[in-house]
Amino acid sequence: MGPPGLLLTLVLHPTLCVSSHRDYCVLGAGPAGLQMASFLQRAGRDYVVFERASAPGSFFTRYPRHRKLISINKRYTGKANAEFNLRHDWNSLLSHDPRLLFRHYSRAYFPDAGDMVRYLGDFADRLGLHVLYNTTITHVTLDKDQRAWNGHYFILTDQKGQTYQCSVLLVATGVSVPNQVDFPGSEYAEGYESVSVDPGDFVGQNVLILGRGNSAFETAENILGVTNFIHMLSRSRVRLSWATHYVGDLRAINNGLLDTYQLKSLDGLLESDLTDLAIVKDHEGRFHVTLKFFLEETSANQSADAIPLPQDDNDNFAMRVAYDRVIRCLGWRFDFSIFNQSLRLSSGSEFSKKYPLIRASYESKGSRGLFILGTASHSVDYRKSAGGFIHGFRYTVRAVHRLLEHRHHGVAWPSTELPITQLTNAIVRRVNEASGLYQMFSVLADVILLKENASAFEYLEEFPMQMLAQLETLTGRPARHGLFVVNMEYGRNFSGPDKDVFFYDRSVGHTEDAWLSNFLHPVIYFYRRLPTEQEVRFRPAQWPLPRPTAIHHVVEDFLTDWTAPVGHILPLRRFLENCLDTDLRSFYAESCFLFTLTRQKLPPFCQQGYLRMQGLMGTESLRRHGVESGLLKDYATMDEPLEDSSQQPGEHGPEGHRLSRGPPLQSLDSNKEEL
Repeated sequence: MGPPGLLLTLVLHPTLCVSSHRDYCVLGAGPAGLQMASFLQRAGRDYVVFERASAPGSFFTRYPRHRKLISINKRYTGKANAEFNLRHDWNSLLSHDPRLLFRHYSRAYFPDAGDMVRYLGDFADRLGLHVLYNTTITHVTLDKDQRAWNGHYFILTDQKGQTYQCSVLLVATGVSVPNQVDFPGSEYAEGYESVSVDPGDFVGQNVLILGRGNSAFETAENILGVTNFIHMLSRSRVRLSWATHYVGDLRAINNGLLDTYQLKSLDGLLESDLTDLAIVKDHEGRFHVTLKFFLEETSANQSADAIPLPQDDNDNFAMRVAYDRVIRCLGWRFDFSIFNQSLRLSSGSEFSKKYPLIRASYESKGSRGLFILGTASHSVDYRKSAGGFIHGFRYTVRAVHRLLEHRHHGVAWPSTELPITQLTNAIVRRVNEASGLYQMFSVLADVILLKENASAFEYLEEFPMQMLAQLETLTGRPARHGLFVVNMEYGRNFSGPDKDVFFYDRSVGHTEDAWLSNFLHPVIYFYRRLPTEQEVRFRPAQWPLPRPTAIHHVVEDFLTDWTAPVGHILPLRRFLENCLDTDLRSFYAESCFLFTLTRQKLPPFCQQGYLRMQGLMGTESLRRHGVESGLLKDYATMDEPLEDSSQQPGEHGPEGHRLSRGPPLQSLDSNKEEL
């Protein structure tokens, strides 16, 4: 083949001139990209991160525009447990380096965005992550190849025309394209991304802000004290995060305009669909709001001052004043522009214009091996949980990494196997410490797989709940003998923009009413078998999972401390015992000895402890303590003490300790005694 033919071959088959191959390619060195890189690095995988800027976290060099993050940096909790403290640290990424905790980078409760930039730079440097800076990926397409892990390779092209071949593509580019609404006069609006942040530029002005999210209120907060007034216009009512329990809704730190509106200090909120309106500019350069309908009835050559305004017919029209500035703060959407249509990331629906189409496993619905990480993956739990924010997606990224480890490297989902007697303790520990369960409530859940005859269990942490039907395939762990799912949930009727979350008697304190708990609390589901995909898909409305064989709510707790022996642990243990048809209590050796003589089925503790020469033993000091506390009768002082005719004086039990006389196990008269 001559040179022209060779050139044609290279053009038609770009994979022939690919400069390098990587098993894993990560797009973006923001928090999600660096988090995934850290997991890949620790696992010893072949990967590279592409970053268009010269350093990590370029988004935070520009946003938020007024530099104050709304993610909590709670440096003190009164606890030494690192996992628990992450529940209230919304900025740190997961690592094994204690120096890489965000509390070392800022003392502020709501930190400056510059601190995040500095933190992400240190995270990448200290962990030695493989990042190609100043590399902008301009195009992504597929190259089908049966030798590839997923039946195709991803071909990436950078700004210099250099190409890269990847087996798995992990997109962590965030949502970076400003949302815009096309209506007459929309070109007069200044964007949040470019409007001045100097309050001095707004002195004595009338300002109209389009939008009602955190960026809109952040902008208003910055100029609230210098404007004549601020009007805020959006198509729907304001959603307050403390009412919806969704961290992406309006936060209290930015809602000063709500005060000035409700206290009638000139500022105000209005609701209207922007597509029904139009903005016209008069000869003085000021802006007026009119109806799109009026504009359509006006001839094209008519001057702006002659266009009808709503106040011409309705002289108390709310927005009859002229505005000096109009600012657009309508949020963000994903940048689909670099992805070839063959990847099928968007269906064209309104919602999929904001986020890519992905499954609950965070894998693209259109291309196997393409995963969406970080903020762009928020479609899985939009307005439900924290998956669009660092304190949420650091855990969903870890879940994706675990899925990939099993799929491509045969590494099963991490689990801990314990005897069934440790089941209650394992659940209590997790619901009181785990940050992933706490932050990604109703999205990630712990799964407990029972072994044959319920003699032991495997504990899997933070599995995507909506993928429960595929658990065996995704984790490499068999689920043949039943399972428990441990989740955190709010009350089903407690969250929403129209809810009064401060109503009297909003808290539930009695264990018998635990299912009515409103605040975040643990919920345990029991299934005798894995639910099917159809059961998961057609589950009851507002349920995170299909109807279980049994369900248990641990009553909410004001301190989020579910360790009360009677209020929390005892009802949980009884629920587990009912599901397993066994006794999960611990016993002294004397009790186990009695059970072997009187019961056909021994409690697991006796099976795994006493009969194997392990476990707690009764001693004379313990017997005296039991007598003094009123839990045991003092048979030694009775007129006719009970004797065991089968045991000679001085005979010892299986551990070499003298067996106490008399029945060691008494009927219990209260919940406290049962514990």
